[in-house]
This record gives sequence, C-alpha cells and structure tokens, in this order.
Amino acid sequence: MTLSPARVPATGVRRLTRTLYGYAFLDDFVLLYPVYALLFADTGMSLWQISSLFALWSITGVVLEVPSGAWADAVSRRRLLWIGPLVTAAGFALWVAVPSYGAFAVGFILWGAGGALGSGALEALVYDELDRLGAADRYARTMGRARAARLLGTVASIGLAGPVLAQGGYAAVGAASFLACVLTAVTATRFPEHRLRADDAAGDTWATTLRTGLAEVRGDRAVRGALLLVPAVAAVWGALDEYTPLLVRDIGVAEATVPYLIMLIWAGVTLGSLLAGPAERLGTGGLAMLLAGAALALAVGAASRSLAGIALVSLAFAGFQLAEVLADVRLQHRIDESRRATLTSVANLGTELATVATFGVYALLGTDLPHGTVFAVLAFPYLVTALAVARARAATGRP
Repeated sequence: MTLSPARVPATGVRRLTRTLYGYAFLDDFVLLYPVYALLFADTGMSLWQISSLFALWSITGVVLEVPSGAWADAVSRRRLLWIGPLVTAAGFALWVAVPSYGAFAVGFILWGAGGALGSGALEALVYDELDRLGAADRYARTMGRARAARLLGTVASIGLAGPVLAQGGYAAVGAASFLACVLTAVTATRFPEHRLRADDAAGDTWATTLRTGLAEVRGDRAVRGALLLVPAVAAVWGALDEYTPLLVRDIGVAEATVPYLIMLIWAGVTLGSLLAGPAERLGTGGLAMLLAGAALALAVGAASRSLAGIALVSLAFAGFQLAEVLADVRLQHRIDESRRATLTSVANLGTELATVATFGVYALLGTDLPHGTVFAVLAFPYLVTALAVARARAATGRP
C-alpha cells in the first residue's frame, strides 16, 4: 500500500518526536544527579575540592559550548547527539571505578564535553527536520514537551536514587547512570537527519561556520535581538532554581516538607513546558506581558514568605519556562539552517555566563538579605526585559 502525501509527513513527525521525548527523558534520567555530592564527600573531598569540581564543570561547558555548536553545523548533528552521552557515560564509570579527586575532575570534564556536544545540535536537528516535513510551526509545542520529558526524567531519577543507593551503594547508582547514558546514545541513533551538511557541500570547517555565524549576528539586528533574548529570559530563573530549597525552608516549614514544595515548583515548570504550543500565538506583546506577569508573581510570592507565596513562585517559574521556550522558537525562526547549531550554542553560552553572574549577585545580596528579598530583587531584570521586548515591538510595528 502506498502512503498518501498527508501521511508521510505525519509518520516522519511521529518518529522524530517520539525519539526526541525518549532522548530527553533518558538524558536526564541519571541517578547520580541527587547523590554525586554525597559521593564526593564520602570519598573524603573537602568543601573547597567539591566547589572546585563544580567550577571545572562550568568552565568546561563555557569553553566548549560555541566550538561544539559550530562543529555540529559542519558535521552530522545526529552523530554528536550519540557521541555526547557516551562521553558522559565514560565520566560516570570513572567516578565509581576509581573514586578520587583526579577521577572526579576528569569525569566532570567529560560530562561537560558530553553536554556541550548536544547543546545546539539538538535544537538545530529538531527544527530542520520539522521544517523539512512542513511542520516548523510545531517546534514550540515539540520542544516544550521535550523539556517536560526532561523534568520527568529528573524527578524519576530522584525518586529511584535513594532505594538504589540503599541496596547497592554508589556502584549501583553509577551503573544505572552509565546504562541511562548508553540508552540515550542508542536512542539518538534513531533521529532522522536529511540535512545537506556543510562538509558535504562546501568543505567548510567549524571555524569557518563560527565566523559566518557571528557575522550574521553582527549584521542582522533581528537575529541579534532574538539571540540576546534567550539568556535574558533563561539565566536568572535558572540560577534561582538552585536556591529554591533555601527559600522554601525560610517560610518555616519542616525539613521533611521542603521536597514536597520543591515538587510543587517543578510542577509549575512542567506546566509551562506543556503550554508552549498554544502560547506561541502570544506574539511579541504577549511575551512582554508574560515576562512582566511572571516577574510580579515571583516578587510578591517570594517576599510574602508563605505557602501561598510558594505557589506564586511556582506560577512565576511556569511563566519563565514558557518564555524560555518561546525565546528559543523566535531564535530558530530567524537563523539560517547552515548556522543554526552555532548560533543556538552562542545563545546558550550567553545563558551560562549570565547564570554565573546571577550566582555572584545572589551571593552578594544574600549576605545581608533574606532569601525571599533576594528573589524579589532578582525579579527586576525580567521587568526590564519585558519593557525592552515591548519597546522593540512598538519600534518595528510587528506582532
């Protein structure tokens, strides 16, 4: 039987999205996530040593983010998506095989490299494959659901880490994490990829791709604005997420209640991901209102230091997650296919640098102010971003 033209794209979209959701879930289904700090401490690492490992992890991501994105535009993106998890798996295996400071450091470098290989490449592959199938308008909904799948993977790993650790110790948790990475790599081989790559077409190197991508940013104001919007939306709330347990504890609840309220906040983030498809109709003005509303909810909720306030913080995080997906959609719509992974990685690099800066600001403010006040103060950048988005809309006259 011959498939009708209408069914061929539908079949292709289903294959792509199912592979994406499985990949996203498995990529964050790492049982080491909630316990690796305990592994380091139990191995005898000092707080300074543990902090230096985290710094090494961040530095690796910053250094490799943009070059890996340019490489993804010069070679097969699917190839990088399955190589990355295997690199990460090697790092996890090293941690449990020879637990020591040197092994942990090398493992973090491998983990950072593995994450960098997929950053930019995934968004670029998904957008271009949807575009080939005439379904680029589904990108927001698809990536929103993928982010929700990642959150489910994280929650599942947190739930299973305790029992697995109790039964088999760090070796069992490490083995489960290694297996999850291998399954992620296997799933990545199922991604379709029909792009005519730069190395097939013109012999471009990753350095050439990077130069042309940055030239596009300098020469096109719309691309530049869309690229800057990504870190402006993603960085602050991404950093604040790390401090939510401290915010929750400050309202006076029992320690045992803190995880449940954190789950409430994560439920809001998941909801924001799932609303990405319908919310794409908001346009620029709607995005500005979304950012402003989420900023106000964050400020009021955090400052109130109450259970109702935590619900408002959850609502704010839902808005920020939704806005982050929409900002990515705007960027993908404006950049050229041949430089898609490169410029997505540039935007991600901006997010990482701004996140680190937010950590520094939080540390300075948190020295003298309660966590609720710091959260409220850090809602202000979103009001500034909302105003900038609204002014840009008024200047261009476009929705």
